[in-house]
Amino acid sequence: MSNSSSITAFLLLAFADTRELQLLHFGLFLGIYLAALLGNGLILTAVACDHRLHTPMYFFLLNLALLDLGCISTTLPKAMANALWDTRAISYSGCAAQFFFFLFLFSGEYSFLTIMAYDRYIAICRPLHYWTLLDSRACAQMAAAAWGSGVLNALLLTANTFSLPLCEGNAVDQFFCEVPEILKLSCSHFYFREVWVVMVGISLASGCFVFILFSYVQIFRAVLRMPSEQGRHKAFSMCLPHLVVVSLFVITGIFAYLKPPIISYPDLDLVVAVLYSVMPPALNPLIYSMRNRELKYAVRKMTQSVVFWLK
Repeated sequence: MSNSSSITAFLLLAFADTRELQLLHFGLFLGIYLAALLGNGLILTAVACDHRLHTPMYFFLLNLALLDLGCISTTLPKAMANALWDTRAISYSGCAAQFFFFLFLFSGEYSFLTIMAYDRYIAICRPLHYWTLLDSRACAQMAAAAWGSGVLNALLLTANTFSLPLCEGNAVDQFFCEVPEILKLSCSHFYFREVWVVMVGISLASGCFVFILFSYVQIFRAVLRMPSEQGRHKAFSMCLPHLVVVSLFVITGIFAYLKPPIISYPDLDLVVAVLYSVMPPALNPLIYSMRNRELKYAVRKMTQSVVFWLK
């Protein structure tokens, strides 16, 4: 029987058994990581430098890009290093830090997706009050609440999870220190504390989900009442990127955190973890810029300026 006090390191799940496949996974994830850095970096720079993008929607998008960068940088570099150096180890303190920062950034991202749903609701359902309800002070307060709630949620769950005695060894069946996998290592007689930890996270996530759902019900009702087909198309185009990101985020998150313990397929769990922790930061810049002329123009203008300066 193991004890948390005697565990100095955890063993993360390896992507592959053979050296060739490990190097292949390293190259694949390096490409994804660089794409995420480039895409989110371009959004950050474009929003910060172009005064026409200094609006509530782009302010929240800037925060989302920051969280995406942090989220993917918390999990992927360690997994790539392990694949490159053919190791699985992560220190106890490193695992706790990764656990905390991933929860903090993941919670913050979900909070900002909720705020962005509110932004879309005000823009479509109450356009005349948009700048009154979403002035600079209100945006700053909502952003501070999102970041602060992420920190508090992560502190609470990290402190409770890592205070549980660990009786099931130190092998984590995931490529990073994920909540369900760490809880699996805890002693069975602490079941109620495990349930309490999970229920806190579920309650917070459910509240955000209900708010997003309510916002989109109101948005769709307002859009369907619009007399102009062009107006309906513009409204749907405005909401579609956010809706795609939220759907991917929620569906994969629900499967990862709410599926019954008896349903455990390591390969499927690994794919789901990649889908909700790695792919959104890489795909979000593409999704949000694909149908956004203002953002594409700002990025193109900034890129041309950089090329001109380099010449």
